[in-house]
Amino acid sequence: MGNTSSRVTAQDKAILDLKLQRDKLHQYQRRITVLTDKETAIARQMLAAGDKKRALLALRRKKYQESLLEKTDLQLAQLEQLTRNVEFALIQKDVVFGLQQGTAVLREIHAEMGGIEHVEKLMGETADAIAYQREVSDMLGGRITNQDEDEVEDELAALEAEVNGPSTLPDVPVTKLPKTHAQQEEYLPVASRERETERRAMLAS
Repeated sequence: MGNTSSRVTAQDKAILDLKLQRDKLHQYQRRITVLTDKETAIARQMLAAGDKKRALLALRRKKYQESLLEKTDLQLAQLEQLTRNVEFALIQKDVVFGLQQGTAVLREIHAEMGGIEHVEKLMGETADAIAYQREVSDMLGGRITNQDEDEVEDELAALEAEVNGPSTLPDVPVTKLPKTHAQQEEYLPVASRERETERRAMLAS
């Protein structure tokens, strides 16, 4: 009998590596829910306190984490499908690059997983917390897409309505505004207008 290990091709190994990396991503997706739930709670708390800026930062950070996992998983799934259906030599570089990107994302998310205390810094008032908030804001500025920003704004508006109640426009007043002297005189009969003129002349004398 020959050595069965020689039957494992580079293509087989790439498919296995991609599957393993996707499995890890799915594990992180489940675990990071703890963080994103906390970020939503912080956003709600900040809105209740009237601090819209920190609420927005918490939601932007949450959106970035969710999008990062989702997009990386999609890329790995596409590579896995290609690896099965296309001659492996043609896409080997893409697969290697995709795996490297996936590893970098996993490393970044793993660092995030360490940190409920980091999430809580989003609402802190200390110099350290404010520095961290600035660092997160600067980092997100270059990484979050316009579409993600729009979705964050929508989520913020929904949370605002939940916390503060829907904003309502004031009722249109039904009482008529008092007419000016000129308007009042316009509708007075001629005799009444003459009397009004005389009355004003008397008051002025």
